[in-house]
Amino acid sequence: MPNTRRRRIVELIHVFTACLMLAPMTAAQTDTVKIPDEVKAFIEKGMVPIALETGDLNADGRKDFILVSSAVVPENASYEEGAGERSVLLLVRDAGGDLNLVARNDLVVLCRNCGGVFGDPYAGVTVRGTRFTVSNYGGSNSRWSYEYTFAWSRRDRTWQLVRVEDSSFHALDPRHTTRTHICTPPKDFELINFADFDPDNFKGKGKK
Repeated sequence: MPNTRRRRIVELIHVFTACLMLAPMTAAQTDTVKIPDEVKAFIEKGMVPIALETGDLNADGRKDFILVSSAVVPENASYEEGAGERSVLLLVRDAGGDLNLVARNDLVVLCRNCGGVFGDPYAGVTVRGTRFTVSNYGGSNSRWSYEYTFAWSRRDRTWQLVRVEDSSFHALDPRHTTRTHICTPPKDFELINFADFDPDNFKGKGKK
């Protein structure tokens, strides 16, 4: 088999693999999100839930939630109208068993139209112990992804930014074009709480 043909097959395999990895994310965005009654009270008027994750976010043995909601946007809305605010809410259970809104960020998840040709860039929230990662993915031939990871601080009793991963690649040649940049504290930023995190303005920021 000629080398050029072999390289082309390898490139197509990489693209196919990337698409398979993203398929569950895309499917999840079209599924109906089941919301427990105790969480419904935190969905603001004009907003619709697009994701709900569970976990023990502060290691106290109680079940907590991460709620992602988006402004309701009509299907025939213009591009500007389709931008739509999105919010990530941390709902933590107290000793009495009640849920409380303890932190909120309206910038960490990109708008529905912010993914370019790829479409809605929201790619999910992953909870691992007292850490959680918010992911965005989009682009056209040139793809990009942003992953923001936050961890519980026992000292400060809140969740703080611990990692930012910025990746990009060309869809037709991911093997040779993938670029990844990782930012961590204190080299790239200082102490930044989840509620204060701005994806466009975090480098060199934070409390020392």
